[in-house]
Amino acid sequence: MFAVYAQSFSTDDPLSGLVLGERPDPEVPDGWTTVTVKAASINHHDLWSLRGVGLKEESLPMILGCDAAGYDEDGNEVVVHAVISDPSWAGDETFDPRRSLLSERYQGTFADKVAVPRRNVVPKPASLSFEEAACLPTAWLTAYRMLFTQGGLKAGDTVLVQGAGGGVATALIALARAGGLKVLATSRDEAKRAKALELGAHEVYASGERLPAKVDAVMETVGRATWAHSIRSLRPGGKLVISGTTSGPKLDDPLLTNIFFLQLSVIGSTMGTRDELAALVTMLDATGVRPLLDRTLPMEDARAGFAAMAEGDVFGKIVLTR
Repeated sequence: MFAVYAQSFSTDDPLSGLVLGERPDPEVPDGWTTVTVKAASINHHDLWSLRGVGLKEESLPMILGCDAAGYDEDGNEVVVHAVISDPSWAGDETFDPRRSLLSERYQGTFADKVAVPRRNVVPKPASLSFEEAACLPTAWLTAYRMLFTQGGLKAGDTVLVQGAGGGVATALIALARAGGLKVLATSRDEAKRAKALELGAHEVYASGERLPAKVDAVMETVGRATWAHSIRSLRPGGKLVISGTTSGPKLDDPLLTNIFFLQLSVIGSTMGTRDELAALVTMLDATGVRPLLDRTLPMEDARAGFAAMAEGDVFGKIVLTR
């Protein structure tokens, strides 16, 4: 079958290890099923894999991709949940210490077919296209958990989304607006700030710009470049929910004094559960909110999508189709 996979690692030139070609059909263990992929979306995780982060050399070649939507073995339209927990694990699978993502220990979704545990398949409503549904299992699920599970936010709260443009940030803006929150967003780029307003942000600001009022919560995916601004933007007792560090994890000053004196909460968040994915799908079906697609490419043109993500030339999700 056709697949997009990592053949080798390179920190400086990650795309040098990217190969498009034929790979064996997936092996299907007991309790697993295959999904015929119609659409899959690219995440930063895929670029990190090509740099050798989270992926071991002995696992190569590894088909990349965490997200997919397609048909199950009975012809039903489905969305794939990317978190693979241990079969014995019960409860929130994001806490399973033995969990992994598709494309880490198990072959990923950038292929004609992908094998997943039967419990990792969620029905796709007819109202969502395959391209839209393929955006949900990583970026949009991460955003949903940040806002409503870890953040515990409710209608009327004010939230700041740092770094508008990426897949998680655009999902945060759209979902927060749909959830009745007042949404503020930042970006270094004036065009991206304008797009954030179109997407649903009530107010936009340049990165690091002082806000007119403190917010209830900050959604942080950038890390070092925005951390100080995030902490200083919170009201006393506010929450900072972090799910990524695209600008790097090493802080010049973590502002610990601000955190303890203002009794701020710093909350980590990673991916989401199957139940949260099902709830997210239901929310989009009910509200009409849809993922923003930066571009849609045939899977044979995956290299162009990877290059765009590596350059940061993205607003929304890059989707690969079959």
